[in-house]
Amino acid sequence: MKKTLLSTMVAAALLGGMAMSASAQNVAIVNGKAVPKSRVDTLAQQVAQSGRQITPELEGQIKEEVIAREVFMQEAQKRGLDATDSYKTQLDLARQTLLIRELFADYQKTHPVTDADMQAEYDKFVAANGGKEYKASHILVEKESEAKAIIAQLKKGGNFAAIAKKSSKDPGSGAKGGDLDWANPSSYVKEFTEALILLKKGQTTDTPVKSQFGYHIIRLDDERQAQLPKFEEVKPQIGQQLQQQKLAAFQQELRAAAKVE
Repeated sequence: MKKTLLSTMVAAALLGGMAMSASAQNVAIVNGKAVPKSRVDTLAQQVAQSGRQITPELEGQIKEEVIAREVFMQEAQKRGLDATDSYKTQLDLARQTLLIRELFADYQKTHPVTDADMQAEYDKFVAANGGKEYKASHILVEKESEAKAIIAQLKKGGNFAAIAKKSSKDPGSGAKGGDLDWANPSSYVKEFTEALILLKKGQTTDTPVKSQFGYHIIRLDDERQAQLPKFEEVKPQIGQQLQQQKLAAFQQELRAAAKVE
């Protein structure tokens, strides 16, 4: 009798433990159907990836959202909407999107951007943008005769900024009195750069400088060593850029290898 009672109690305890374990894996039972906790975890992960902090309040809202979705899904199935052609087409597109996302995530996981990659990219940036920076101003006009007249006016004491605001056809710098701010000389067109680097601080070109944009009167306001950000400051941006480049190359490689008829 004692053995039978003991066995019954053990069985009840095991069944109770199994029920508690199953319950712990679900967030709710909707119309007799279990709603797994994994849905809440997945949705919370997606929200966290968007930058939001998962607070107890937000977690409760996510749980309610998952339960509501189950209610609505059951109703849609009851009405047979999951058998429509429209639903099947959208489901196929959604399946493609998710699977492609997993493919790209897997590629990035197995082909990470290394610190060495980022350092090499930074070194290329420094090589291309290092050296001197120039703070220049210019007045841009259409005709050489206009440029010569402005140069003559400047030599007689004309105000560079005032003339630039009135006559320059470069709307960006013209509105600022011709100010182009600090820049690496390589950022300008060849003719402009060649004339700029020959000037001394405070000097203006004696003759118009012709480029594809028109005729320039250039003044060198100041020069300094390039002020470049440190590697650690731009490392996240470099990593993201390289990751995007690697992923784009992977996509092109797959597309080129595919046989499309």
